[in-house]
Amino acid sequence: MNAQQRRAAGYVALLVTVTAAYALAYQWGMAHLEGRPVTFVRALGVTVQSFTSTGYGEDAPWATAPMNVLVMLMQLTGLVLLVLTLPLFAAPWVERRLEVDPPTSSDLTDHVVVAGFSARGETLIDELVAAGVPYVILVDDREAARRHHEAGRSVVFANPETTVGFEAANVAAAHSVVLDDTDEANAMMALSARDVDDDVRIVSFAQDSDVGTYLEYAGADEVLSPHDILGRSLADKVTATVSADLGETVSISEDFVVAELPVQAGSDLDGVTLAESGIRERTGVNVVGAWFEGQFVGGPDPERPIDRNTVLLVAGAESNLESLKGETTAEHRSRAHGPVVIAGHGGVGSTVKNVLDSRGVENTVVDVTDGSAVDVVGDVSDPGVLAEAGVEEAAAVVLALGEDADTVFATLVAREEVSDVEIVARVDEADAASKVYAAGADYVMALATVSGRMLADTVLGENVMSLDIGVTIVNTDAPNLAGRTLAGADVRERTGCTVVAVERDGTVRTDLSPDFEFHSDDRLVVAGTDEDVASFNEFVGSVAATGVGVHT
Repeated sequence: MNAQQRRAAGYVALLVTVTAAYALAYQWGMAHLEGRPVTFVRALGVTVQSFTSTGYGEDAPWATAPMNVLVMLMQLTGLVLLVLTLPLFAAPWVERRLEVDPPTSSDLTDHVVVAGFSARGETLIDELVAAGVPYVILVDDREAARRHHEAGRSVVFANPETTVGFEAANVAAAHSVVLDDTDEANAMMALSARDVDDDVRIVSFAQDSDVGTYLEYAGADEVLSPHDILGRSLADKVTATVSADLGETVSISEDFVVAELPVQAGSDLDGVTLAESGIRERTGVNVVGAWFEGQFVGGPDPERPIDRNTVLLVAGAESNLESLKGETTAEHRSRAHGPVVIAGHGGVGSTVKNVLDSRGVENTVVDVTDGSAVDVVGDVSDPGVLAEAGVEEAAAVVLALGEDADTVFATLVAREEVSDVEIVARVDEADAASKVYAAGADYVMALATVSGRMLADTVLGENVMSLDIGVTIVNTDAPNLAGRTLAGADVRERTGCTVVAVERDGTVRTDLSPDFEFHSDDRLVVAGTDEDVASFNEFVGSVAATGVGVHT
């Protein structure tokens, strides 16, 4: 019995009980107060007449005050019961008649079936839309399915833990299957999907990395652990911060790459505008875009100031980017030789430590619970604990805490204690990133966003630049731009994307002037957010977008 049925049963029971009670009271009153005995059936009829306001017949009027009060109570009770009927039954019935039922099957082909749905699933869907890859979300919650359907997402309302559900999603014709639920549910879904199609590629998430082997036994081809992914991303970011290496880059041609460069407090670029920096004129490097406190802006206003919360997305010769990195790094390089303080030794923090250990980066682990790998036991939001961990000499602080509220507070404390230390933090919810930036963090990564982008990279083979903050770099055709100039097409204004390079006749052209004219057979390398890339593909009539290789 569902909630609606239980509600209806309870209401009927209440109605019967109240009606019978009033009928008995009326029968007693007519006999003892009015001196006019009536049968129970007659009393029941009068009660129903009172509830429905259809009249009282020959019994009215009543001589005694108690009987008149009883009749008035009966009338008010009937009104209340009627009012209750509207929101409990009438309104939901009307709503169900008006709402559109979600689809219960799909005839898509070469699509991605997303079984289950979470915040990282939203990131994946954005990536699929940007790449022009069809998908269908398979969920067994009618309300959730209806919301997806009304939002314009492709969805099938069926049980993803059954073979019937995957048959409804046409998994036999699918490109791949993504399992995005609890570990137990993912195992059931893997078995069901594999039962329908033994060859389909299945990618699953595992909340607990220890269960990955069992998910593979159930049929998953690849198993991803969100905490491992985020831990490695944090380690990569902090390694790039404390070293002279560019870190992750996207290779456009033999000597032309795209990279992101965080601006450190006290560096040459801290406090100047893009125009004042003269980056292009001095180094030959193009500023493709920038993140300001976690928000990406393609082709930012030249008069916008750069500060410690700015990350530049730049393109150019690798040697030029390496020179530019020196301008984004503070001169006090003594910190580069200090340890990295890792706050939190859970799934994410332990991965950060393991990666830093493998790279020979000295680190100090702080956690409230003692353990073999924990160097300092205590709460990182306690200044005394931070001091004991050596934050004054630290190259960076990695906040790998489990609660976003704790991360915000720990960021405030760490920034107050040491104004120039690099703070790299994790959050679970993407919406919390802005708060952590406001508290003083230099770089923030959201668990759902990072893992969702890694999932897209795995499913599509599309290497996504900046897994944590979501800029996609794709190589695509653009037939609608043929014969138009770069300035005339106004791609950035129309779509938010930046044209990084153009591949023509086997040659990659990166120095694009405003009067550069596109040809019909050109391949464009463009950068932008998922939404912007989707808009670009629609604007230029692209039919074949592919990822651009990433190397580190």
